[in-house]
Amino acid sequence: MADPASYRPRPGSIPTDPGVYRFFDAFGHVLYVGKAKNLRQRLNSYFADPKALHFRTQTMVRTAAKVEWTVVANELEALQLEYTWIQQFDPRFNVKYRDDKSYPWLAVTMNEEYPRVFVGRGAKKRGVRYFGPFGQAWAIRETVDLLLRVFPMRSCTQGVFNRARSSGRPCLLGDIGKCSAPCVGRVSPEEHRAIAEDFCSFMGGNTGGIIGRIERDMYDASAELNFERAAVLRDSLAALKKVQEKNSVVLSDGVRADIVGLADDGHQVSVQAFHVVDGRIRGERGWIADRADDRSLSELLEAFLEQLYTDDLEIPPLILTSVEAEDTLIADLSVRRGSKVDIRVPLRGEKRALLDTVVRNAEMSLAQAKLRRSTDLTSRSLALEELTDALGLEEPPLRIECFDISHTMGTETVGSMVVFEDGMPRKSEYRRFIIKSFEGSNDVAAMSEVLHRRLRRLTDERTADVKVDPTTGEAARFSYAPALIVVDGGLPQVNAAAAVLREHGLDGEIALCGLAKRLEEVWVPGEEYPLILPRASEGLYLLQRLRDEAHRFAITHHRSRRAKTVVESVLDGVPGLGELRRKALLTYFGSLRKLRQAGVEEIAQVPGFGPRLAASVKAAVADTGGEAINLTTGEVTEA
Repeated sequence: MADPASYRPRPGSIPTDPGVYRFFDAFGHVLYVGKAKNLRQRLNSYFADPKALHFRTQTMVRTAAKVEWTVVANELEALQLEYTWIQQFDPRFNVKYRDDKSYPWLAVTMNEEYPRVFVGRGAKKRGVRYFGPFGQAWAIRETVDLLLRVFPMRSCTQGVFNRARSSGRPCLLGDIGKCSAPCVGRVSPEEHRAIAEDFCSFMGGNTGGIIGRIERDMYDASAELNFERAAVLRDSLAALKKVQEKNSVVLSDGVRADIVGLADDGHQVSVQAFHVVDGRIRGERGWIADRADDRSLSELLEAFLEQLYTDDLEIPPLILTSVEAEDTLIADLSVRRGSKVDIRVPLRGEKRALLDTVVRNAEMSLAQAKLRRSTDLTSRSLALEELTDALGLEEPPLRIECFDISHTMGTETVGSMVVFEDGMPRKSEYRRFIIKSFEGSNDVAAMSEVLHRRLRRLTDERTADVKVDPTTGEAARFSYAPALIVVDGGLPQVNAAAAVLREHGLDGEIALCGLAKRLEEVWVPGEEYPLILPRASEGLYLLQRLRDEAHRFAITHHRSRRAKTVVESVLDGVPGLGELRRKALLTYFGSLRKLRQAGVEEIAQVPGFGPRLAASVKAAVADTGGEAINLTTGEVTEA
């Protein structure tokens, strides 16, 4: 038996989203299928102390050799997908759903004189209208109970109906208004059938009217201080919305399609494919490959589908993708299939929802591959060796610092420094820089200033032999010189950085290079032409990670400063509004749009605010134009 620790996923690599997981044995057979509202929490429980597990679960995790998971949108979709895969794979360690049980349907017997509504399971019958299936039987039963107040149709069995008809007395549902009592002639067969048709119309999608009415009744009950009735209506509304919740992992019966989603970060591409048969997901596969060239996603899709549909996989009549396909690909697959193949990008509806799920899984697979690659000791060692050879260094650069500049039209210019040691981020030593020495857009001057400040700190600590930072009391960190400095940019940025190194007398001690975004060129001081590393090079991958991390760190700092500057400029001149109260507004509302939309009474509820100050703030933000600033990200949009 296998040791569960040998295939346990890396810490943090399991998402916290709802989904379905599968345990496989060494031969690729599915041993167990399960669902989870939180995949990380559920899967971690399998790798806890084996003594705390049930004997059957212990046997399963020791027999398994691999675990995979698929992320979906909600718990209902996870339940539906789990059921489908248990029926398909028949895992030996699954007990649930191996019998003839199935998901509940809502049925209306339109083939009877007095149609009846009920919740049932099993095979469908002719003449009965079905809705569903649904994930939770309790939710549909509560909804039916609610709808019977609006559509009082028959819900009793034939025996109860016949007894009421012979006695001339309706049952309790007729007395409390949940049935129109056709058994005693209160309504004619035609009137009762019309009620049943309205019920079916509502369940078929005409839900706006009844939901709006329930919401209005709930708010009216709350306004009248009838909180008990409001609570009942609130719970009924929740059950109604639960039953109407969209399920994007189940399509219409008879649908045969493949859904293909792509995720690309410029260095690697991830492809995820769901195979749908009769409206159910019958299979799921994923691939990750390094980018070997600059081909577009449409060209990569064509190459992928040409390889996917070999002799052992039938071409479906419908292929849904996240990128547009070329006409030549559609024609070629149609010829190979012998009939028309439709390849398209859905924009809305259940097919779009399922495609979004596929793309999300592709993105997560790509993130997991990047995490495995960045934490793999062999890959990191190879990356450092490749950089040593490419840059002509005497020894591997164990400490690398990367610098980037971010601004908006020359305003709020900031710089960032990220540190990698042994090929891994050292986030405790990241630093941000605020550029105030000049105005305007000048990335080269900004890069020069950032490096001056960084290297001056290095030389000052060395000269003073500083061992402890006087401001924090911690050990001085910047007396340790980097082996390599990477700047985000081409030859101008590299030349500016080289000048700074010479000025501080460090040009013979610290290596330098720049990474240009356009063609991923590596620029070295004194060289007329850049270095071109292979696309699959681990050394290039490490430089790209450094550049992307420095860019992310700079952008985050820039956005936070831009948001703060915008708010301060808007609220300048408001009497009595100091720094603490500004922060309170930021925390309470989160964006200027929400602050503008708020009334004086709502602003006055912010801690430290009163009616007079709230009125001043409202007057200040009322004339700020049509822009909305997210105070967390700094994004500017139209209000």
